[in-house]
Order: sequence, then structure tokens, then C-alpha cells
Amino acid sequence: MSIVLTPGSVSLRELQDIYWNGTPARIDPWFDAGISKAAARIAQIAAGNEPVYGINTGFGKLASIKIDSADVATLQRNLILSHCCGVGAPLAENIVRLIMALKLISLGRGASGVRLELVRLIEAMLEKGVIPLIPEKGSVGASGDLAPLAHMAAVMMGEGEAFYQGSLLPAAEAFAKAGLKPVVLAAKEGLALINGTQTSTALALAGLFRAHRAAQTALVTGAMSTDAAMGSSAPFHPDIHTLRGHKGQIDAAAALRALLSGSVIRESHLQGDERVQDPYCIRCQPQVDGACLDLLRSVARTLEIEANAVTDNPLVLSDDSVVSGGNFHAEPVAFAADQIALAVCEIGAIAQRRIALLVDPALSYGLPAFLAKKPGLNSGLMIAEVTSAALMSENKQMSHPASVDSTPTSANQEDHVSMACHGARRLLQMTDNLATIIGIEALTAAQGVELRKPLTTSPELQKVIATIRSVVPSLEEDRYMANDLKAATDLVASGALAASVSADILPVLEA
Repeated sequence: MSIVLTPGSVSLRELQDIYWNGTPARIDPWFDAGISKAAARIAQIAAGNEPVYGINTGFGKLASIKIDSADVATLQRNLILSHCCGVGAPLAENIVRLIMALKLISLGRGASGVRLELVRLIEAMLEKGVIPLIPEKGSVGASGDLAPLAHMAAVMMGEGEAFYQGSLLPAAEAFAKAGLKPVVLAAKEGLALINGTQTSTALALAGLFRAHRAAQTALVTGAMSTDAAMGSSAPFHPDIHTLRGHKGQIDAAAALRALLSGSVIRESHLQGDERVQDPYCIRCQPQVDGACLDLLRSVARTLEIEANAVTDNPLVLSDDSVVSGGNFHAEPVAFAADQIALAVCEIGAIAQRRIALLVDPALSYGLPAFLAKKPGLNSGLMIAEVTSAALMSENKQMSHPASVDSTPTSANQEDHVSMACHGARRLLQMTDNLATIIGIEALTAAQGVELRKPLTTSPELQKVIATIRSVVPSLEEDRYMANDLKAATDLVASGALAASVSADILPVLEA
């Protein structure tokens, strides 16, 4: 079943469905008339003698060169082939699907001047699962994501390579197997396909969705660490957070309260505990994770706007004029990616400190060293904590802003660029690292809670521990740990760990 997209008002939930589930997408047919109207205007210009950028001129620094009407189709084909300069590993298929859906949304606004034939072809490729091979590197985020999108457009022409039914095939062969026919690009269509921010935006959205899933799970593991450390839930009192007023902080505190509700461990030390205050990694979870949640929500609004935007150039305006602008410059996406990186870094940093607290007998309030049942003979979770520290440090290094690192390109015509594409792409590695950090916290906190027996944690956190123990048994003695870390990471990355608690507890992205 396809998602029917309404260009200009596509929601984050629809984009998440495409990204997480691979659901095909198509444009609401209501937009067909507007698409065709703009295409007719471009065809009219192409048949005349007036030079208009991208229709009958060269590109970039070559924009002043007029192209004969007989060469317009060749111009578009040459544009695509010459711009297929991507390098590196292929982008994941779910990201390419999202790129294609974003391009559909942009074209569907009826300002790009492409024929319906192109829109229908992208829809058919998504429906039949013909997914272009797009190398991950080569875009500076202005003038659009030229190289990666050229690889998508090349497949539409029967060039390049595409994934189909689990195999990487020449594009022409993939099309033949899927029953599709390559397109011959008309005036401006090649430029409309590659001049846009869809690759950067898809990567940033992927980073956002993964970061939010990790942020939700970090509240779960953070609550479990609080109980394992016999920490206080008093700092999560709603009035404290209402007095400050930040929505993310209020929501994070509410989640922590709900997760810890009914904990016998917590009840056991309400009185007579000589500790006055917990370390910040326990006490300040709402302030830190809540600030990260607010940042992700702000970024979500930016990226939802960009996902619905027309980032082509030139554009066919409502009065039928064709005007050159700069919507292809991905500065909003670059800033969004930098902000996601900050949130990912901080969620991991405070989670790593909770791991370190739990394995340190000087801080864990009675737990054995490294949570080993026989410390000394067994090293327990000693090196799992070291791994979390290594990943935290990697994320700190990668969190430095990409958006400030502009460099001139294309003979200084494109003299300021956003670097949005690789700024967004690094989020994939950063969120992978974060999922492992949180996975290690899940193992550490579950072990710590179990070592508090016969005291028990809350009903919600008991469900979480049951989910963990369904794939990783309790650590009775030292064993090969890499598989445990992988299984715990998968629980975080898949959303299974967050899904083990009641659905209304964890804060949503669209607040």
C-alpha cells in the first residue's frame, strides 16, 4: 500500500514510514494539473529563442553559453552523465527511497517544469523496488546535491546501476526486469532532478529519526540506571521542571517518573539514606535529555519544512515567469545536521557517565566492581565501559560543526556552500555509536538492578529487563562479550527496547 503524499504538507510521520518501513509513495493526483502546466511553460521557452538558464543555456560558470533548440535533450543527458561523480560506499536503500520521495514532493509542487512522465517513473521505481545506487560522497550542499542526485537521474535514463530484488544490476537490466522504460529527458528536466537538497535532507531526516529513537531509549536506560544506583527520584518532581518551563525537560522528567513508579528499590531507601544528592548524570537527566529533546523537536520543524520545499532552480512561478534563485543552498539543512550532532553527542555523554558510575564501587552504592559476581576472577563489564568511552569520544570529535566549513567551487561561481550532505551523513555513524552506548547502559543497568535482589524495580522497568534478557542472559561469569553488545545495540537501534514500555510514557518528536 502506497502513501499518497500531499506536496507542501507531508508530515514527519509519513516520512518516517517511508524511512523505517520502505513504504512506497506517490503524489496525490490533484497536483497533476499544476505539474503539467509548468512543464508546458518550459516547453514553450525551449521552442523559442530567449536564453533562460537551465533550459537552453549551459550550467554554473557556463550559464552564458546559449544552446541550440536541437541540442536541448542532449544538454540534459550530458548534464546528468557529467555530474555522476559520486564516490564512496552506496547509500542505504531506505535512505535512497527517502531521497526519491523527497524529490517527488518537490516536483509535485508544480514549480519545476517537468513532465508528469518523470513523476510517474519515480513513483513506479519506488513501487517496484528499483533503487538507484547513489554513492555517499561528492556533494557540498550547493548548488543542490548535484552528484548524488545525478546518480538517481542516470538510472531513470537507463544508465548507472540500481538495486532490484536484492541484486545490484545495470540500470537498463533492472528496468527491463521490473517492466519499466527509461526516460529521455526534455528541457530542464535533468537540472530539475539534480538541483535540490533531497540527499542532504534525507540524510538529516534519517539522523533525526535515529537520534529521537535513541533519545527515547536513553530515558528508559537512564531510569534503570537510577534504580540500579539507588538514586533518588525526587529531582524528577514535576514542580521543579515547571518552574523552569522548558517543554523537553518537563516531558523527560515525566517519563522518568512514570518509568520509576512502583519501584521497591526506590522505596527501600526513601528514609535513612546518608547521600544528600546524586551525581549530575543521575540528577540532571531531565535537564540534559530534555534540552536534547527540545533541540531535536526544533530541528524536526526545520526539516519538515525542507522536506516540503521546492529547492530547484530556476523555478516556474505562479505568474508563469521563470526566475533563477538560490533555494538549492542547503544552509538550513546544514544547521539542522549540526544541531542533531550536538544532541546525539550529549545524550551519549551523559549515558556514558551513568555506565561509569555503575561499574565503580566507589560510586555505585554497594554494587560489586564492574558488576562482576566474583570481581578479580571476573572482569565483568569493565571493558564494555571502556568501549562506551571510546564511542563517546568519537562522537565528540564528529560533533564539531560542518556548516561553517565553506569552500568555493565551480570556478568561483558557486562560492559559498553549505556542506550539508556530509554534515548530515556523519549522523549515521554518530547514531550507530549512540545506539551502542545506550545498549551498553542497558546491559549495565539491568545487571545492576538484578544485583539488588530481592528488591525489585518498577513494573515498567521489569518489562525492559525482560526484553534485554530475551536476547542477552545475565552475566554470571566472564564470557565472549561482543555478541552481547551487538544484541543490546540492535535492541536500541530497532526501537524494541523503547517499545517494551507503555506507549504513552516516552516523549514524541512532533510535540
